[in-house]
Amino acid sequence: MSALLAALLASAGAAPAMVVIDEAATVREEAPPHGRIGMSTAYRISDAVPAPRSFEFRKRALHVGAAIGVHAIGHDEIYYVLSGTGIVHSDGEEKALTAGTAAWLYKGAKVGIRQTGGEPLVLIIAYPNKVAGQ
Repeated sequence: MSALLAALLASAGAAPAMVVIDEAATVREEAPPHGRIGMSTAYRISDAVPAPRSFEFRKRALHVGAAIGVHAIGHDEIYYVLSGTGIVHSDGEEKALTAGTAAWLYKGAKVGIRQTGGEPLVLIIAYPNKVAGQ
């Protein structure tokens, strides 16, 4: 087998090349989604990944008094707290969150999160993304 044919066969099932993203290249100031309550710093990290991608990975700092309003989700979703304090809502139940805690929210729930305390609530938010053909 020629070297070219061997290389083509080997690359046929190869994964795409990795993508390394500097969050500073993705930052913008905006009102949070689902109600536009207050202001936030959004790091739309996964937007820098070429499509199709299988999930979203974002960082958001909810400024004092800000919230991601209650909304229905069509997938599981995770809020992981890096710093600050907040209250997460899921189908009428509310729980306090602090740095190092995560809320796993389930498909079909009505969810939201609001900042509490004197400093921004900084979160990592991850959820599956509908990929074309699935």
